[in-house]
Amino acid sequence: DRFGHLMQGFVPAVLVREVLSRTSPLRGSRWLAPLTVCACLAFSALFELFEWAAAVIGGHAADDFLATQGDVWDTQWDMFCALIGAVVSVLVLGRLHDRQLGTLPAAERPSRT
Repeated sequence: DRFGHLMQGFVPAVLVREVLSRTSPLRGSRWLAPLTVCACLAFSALFELFEWAAAVIGGHAADDFLATQGDVWDTQWDMFCALIGAVVSVLVLGRLHDRQLGTLPAAERPSRT
């Protein structure tokens, strides 16, 4: 469960960074990394809200579906794991991603406006 939530932050961070780099003036900005992490954390929080809604609708039967294992902090741990995954992704893959964006043909390369 924890590894899945770690990946829930790690993988979307690359996608969010790509979209922000290509469609906004954030490429090369110091705001790109924090906003990427924030978007991933927001996605994780939205996912946890869906789980909460399922628990409210399903009642006690939702505990087996959600796999909380009786941990009252499961939601917070899930979001924390997604946060760690997003931060690691940005730190480990950020420079490689910038280099790969730099190799794009000029027509596809994001502008730095």
